[in-house]
Amino acid sequence: MDALRCHDLYRFFRAGDEETLALRGVNLHVAQGETVAVIGPSGSGKSTLLSCVTGIDEPAGGSVVIGGERISHRPEAQRAKIRARRLGVLLQSGNLLPHLSLQANLRLARSAVRRAPGDSTADLLEQVGLGDRGHALASELSGGELARAGLAVALSNDPDVLVADEPTGELDGRTEELVLELLRGRAASGRGVLVVTHSVAVTKIADRVITLSNGRIVE
Repeated sequence: MDALRCHDLYRFFRAGDEETLALRGVNLHVAQGETVAVIGPSGSGKSTLLSCVTGIDEPAGGSVVIGGERISHRPEAQRAKIRARRLGVLLQSGNLLPHLSLQANLRLARSAVRRAPGDSTADLLEQVGLGDRGHALASELSGGELARAGLAVALSNDPDVLVADEPTGELDGRTEELVLELLRGRAASGRGVLVVTHSVAVTKIADRVITLSNGRIVE
């Protein structure tokens, strides 16, 4: 069974009399244990694709299935529950509450998950090189620390699929290597990894690279 499957996704936006097709029949799958990188120029539909995959937005047509469970075309409350159980989401806008400590952010991310996650919060922070920063507020972290902490939060629910938007965009070389190692480890554990990126280093660790252009996947 695929970790993630998108079938014939369409999404359009209307402003007055003008209509923009952001996604035009996108078909995409990520197998268990596979890392897929999505590349493409600005405006190609990458962000819209991630929004539909994560259930933040709804496609106008088509479906998104995660771990055998459909997340698309459901009420927002149901999408949120599926997202909490099955998805780890790392977006450029960040996924930490700045007034909470790292430990509190991790506990909050786990609060909606019924199954027992594999690693403790302390283990997750050690994995991302922040074992001594658990009590620090998110607002006190550097850019590189924020990126690693965000990844720890994304992994805190032991998700079926990790979805990341430019996870190494602002990182130095050493931190980028650490994040890439964590992405490889997530796939090696049998989970799916979907990454939108402009980084050559990220595409090199991917099992497949998909190019999106004008809302369509191109060969």
